[in-house]
Amino acid sequence: MDGRTSREGTYWNSDPDAQYEETIQIHVSEISLQVACPHSPDNVLPVSSVGRVALDQVFIGSCTNGRMGDLRMAAKILKGHVAAQRTRLIVIPGSPAIYKEAMKEGILETLLDAGAVIGPPSCGPCLGGHLGILARGEKALSTTNRNFIGRMGHSESDVYLAGPAVAAASAILGRIGSPEEI
Repeated sequence: MDGRTSREGTYWNSDPDAQYEETIQIHVSEISLQVACPHSPDNVLPVSSVGRVALDQVFIGSCTNGRMGDLRMAAKILKGHVAAQRTRLIVIPGSPAIYKEAMKEGILETLLDAGAVIGPPSCGPCLGGHLGILARGEKALSTTNRNFIGRMGHSESDVYLAGPAVAAASAILGRIGSPEEI
């Protein structure tokens, strides 16, 4: 909370002698990159199992995956590449502070060089508000958190969800794909 409030935070921790009914360990390094397919965030497949889905649009950002780490990851993959000719690439930083930091670090320049349109910090296409609203039959890959029917535009559009690394690679490929393909 440093730099965000002058109030002292309250932090809660488990008691040192707390007993748990169950402990689950997940080794995330063993989980392959995932994509949520239409029309639910829990309709998930490994990126390698999605197939060759051509994309009209890739959206990186908004309040979900518009953080500095997300923009850095996307810029790292996009550096020296451009978005596929028929794929719109839209990036919206998560806040004005992130927008400024991305500008200072040269991230926005890298994204612009890759063909991205940089929007103002806002919800934007995530909820079908502006900048990148999908038309009938269009397919998009988004780093947002929802892909319900009509969420980003027309009810006959399809929205896939993934993290910024898959999104950046997919923008270059013009289809859903993995960073390992770049």
